[in-house]
Amino acid sequence: MWPGVLLTLGIKPLQRSPQTKLSLDNLAGTTIMILMSTQGMKMDNDLLEKIGVARHKLATDGPIRVRSAGDFERVSIGKLDGDVLRDLVLAEKARTVIEIGLAYGSSALAIAEALVTNGSGQGRHLIIDAYQNLFYGSGWSAIVEAGITGLCLLLEERSQIALPRLLSDRFLADVAFVDGSHIFHNVFVDLFYLRELVRPGGLVILDDCSYPSVATAVRYFQLNTGWEPEPIRAPTRLRAFRLPDPRTEPNFESFKPF
Repeated sequence: MWPGVLLTLGIKPLQRSPQTKLSLDNLAGTTIMILMSTQGMKMDNDLLEKIGVARHKLATDGPIRVRSAGDFERVSIGKLDGDVLRDLVLAEKARTVIEIGLAYGSSALAIAEALVTNGSGQGRHLIIDAYQNLFYGSGWSAIVEAGITGLCLLLEERSQIALPRLLSDRFLADVAFVDGSHIFHNVFVDLFYLRELVRPGGLVILDDCSYPSVATAVRYFQLNTGWEPEPIRAPTRLRAFRLPDPRTEPNFESFKPF
């Protein structure tokens, strides 16, 4: 869960767990202080079963409401891709994950399953999605149904604005999952900040690298900052990249066009 860390984000959580305490500084007009609970979430077989049931139900029945016919299948990762995502997070023994893009919640449930399985008692899942309202709150509803509101925090803000604030607050993650905007400059900015928000040697996982806009953004970081493709054994549309350890800054004289 969220240890006793005070973050000044200037953004309002769309939803929050009952254990998350908020106080507003209206004098500044924008600043919101988020005090995370210091309670831990240890390995819980009952909770794991509940998450598994929620994942199966969402994959089989879909969300209660969708934006349009076929949108859930088009936007969300499938059950098998969710298993791949879960296993990648699990293999990292991750305690903290940043996810960009909640949508209908399929990926969030897979990540949460890994964090609870890891059983470190320090699991944190920070989700950034400015457009959950367009999905009728379906993603957060899936989180509530799975019983993991104490593990997850949803920030209703564009990732390109939220991520630099997290960096200023020295937030650090073990893994990032990126499935937000597919517009090139948005993806590039997301990856630029995640390069510093994810620990050296950590993992950045992306969906939809088949889109040229996403693949081109990733390619810059491969060619110029030392990101290495992480092997994934199972067939999947996901791609994962290992960050160098230690982190190094590229020399502008050795810039590689991408």
